[in-house]
Amino acid sequence: MTASAHRHNLYTVDQVRALDLRAIETLGIPGYELMRRAAWAGLSSLRRHWPQLGRIAVYCGPGNNGGDGFLLAALAREEGLQVELFALGAESGGDAALARTAYEASGGRVLHWDEQSSLPNVELHVDALYGTGLRRAPEPAVAVLIERINASGVPVLALDVPSGLNADTGHCPGAAIRASVTVSFIAAKRGLHTGHAAEQVGIVELDTLGLPDELWRGSSADAVLLQVQSLPPRARYAHKGDNGHVLAIGGNHGTAGAVRLCAEAALRAGAGLVSVATQVGNLVGLNSARPELMAHAVNGPQAVTPLIERATVLAVGPGLGQGAWGHALWLTALDSDKPLVLDADGLNLLALESRRFVQPAVLTPHPGEAARLLGITTKEVELDRFAAVRALAQRYGAVVVLKGAGSLISDPDGRLAVCPWGNPGMASGGMGDLLTGIIAALLAQGLTPWQAACLGVGLHARAGDEAAQAGERGLIASDLLMPLRQLLNAQPFDGPGL
Repeated sequence: MTASAHRHNLYTVDQVRALDLRAIETLGIPGYELMRRAAWAGLSSLRRHWPQLGRIAVYCGPGNNGGDGFLLAALAREEGLQVELFALGAESGGDAALARTAYEASGGRVLHWDEQSSLPNVELHVDALYGTGLRRAPEPAVAVLIERINASGVPVLALDVPSGLNADTGHCPGAAIRASVTVSFIAAKRGLHTGHAAEQVGIVELDTLGLPDELWRGSSADAVLLQVQSLPPRARYAHKGDNGHVLAIGGNHGTAGAVRLCAEAALRAGAGLVSVATQVGNLVGLNSARPELMAHAVNGPQAVTPLIERATVLAVGPGLGQGAWGHALWLTALDSDKPLVLDADGLNLLALESRRFVQPAVLTPHPGEAARLLGITTKEVELDRFAAVRALAQRYGAVVVLKGAGSLISDPDGRLAVCPWGNPGMASGGMGDLLTGIIAALLAQGLTPWQAACLGVGLHARAGDEAAQAGERGLIASDLLMPLRQLLNAQPFDGPGL
């Protein structure tokens, strides 16, 4: 396995520091040499993305990230670029001091940044202010600099991590650089791939700095990025019974659309049969709009129990409500011990009546629902989405999908995957209902909860990206149904791999 094979592995800041230390102490690569390689990687990225520019500004902090910036500036001068360099302090430490000396020896001038300084007239800003160690808000003077860079309208190349972004969590405690491109070094940092990071990182590139594969030997990543996958072709003698029977339970008064989207997504994701347990008033609309669905009026546990017994997997929650009707169906479904996917009011009811699942289960909360399930605030969930999704999976004994930019999937053992696809157009009603149906259909076709959640989240997000090619604004949930079918059939199956 080559170093490039680690590109889908995501690491914590502490894990990256350990890799960096191992490269120095065990492999014998000096820290300054790693800094020099990082500078070359940054300059190479600059040249790929902005081949015609001639004037750049580099902003260097006092640590090793600033050292990367000093050496990039020196290399850029050697290649004929005009460089303006601002440093946060009069001195740098460690290897960064050597890099600063090298820049000055090349004839470069170091300017000191303060709040009275003005941004230079350049074609690109290079952010080397703070690296992975920053967990607090930047100092006020630096916050002013970051805000001015963001408001300049000039593209930004961030070295390793956009300054102000927590590389562990994706949270921004204060001002943070909005990069056009982020070139990250040695190993991918997990915080660059979820939450608010989506607004800050731009295009993310990884350069492993030519380090040998033995650097990673014996080390385990904290998480993985999902990769493109699908299901194998069906056997030529397949029949509908081979592909499972999903029962979607929901659609209280006024919410028939939610359960229909869920059920139709289950059909498009390949379930052999899909039934709907809903209010009687929804039957005509469901039968006329999608006759392939088997819609049943249920008024309580006695009516829904025979439907549950015939089903392979239950999709519980879309449009369910939290009243007496929804609660009774929810309780009957959970007590059945059938494999299930729980969303929306299915999760809100779980927050009120907590239980640990013994049957295979996938929970799909958004941050607000996750907060209710954990008994904390939504802000606390977003402060560390990785910790939140792992806590949910452990507490409820289920695979959990924490939705949002960079959706996360975790299981009770702490295994974690991150979705690299999706777009802001998917922030509209009904998208979660689709995801519930997709995952339920994959469970019904024999995938484990982990496999179904990972494949389902990936298909859902990729279908959203396909549908958004006509524009993100105005994207609606049903726009994803045909791209979903195409993606599900487009790729050869190479195993869940997660």
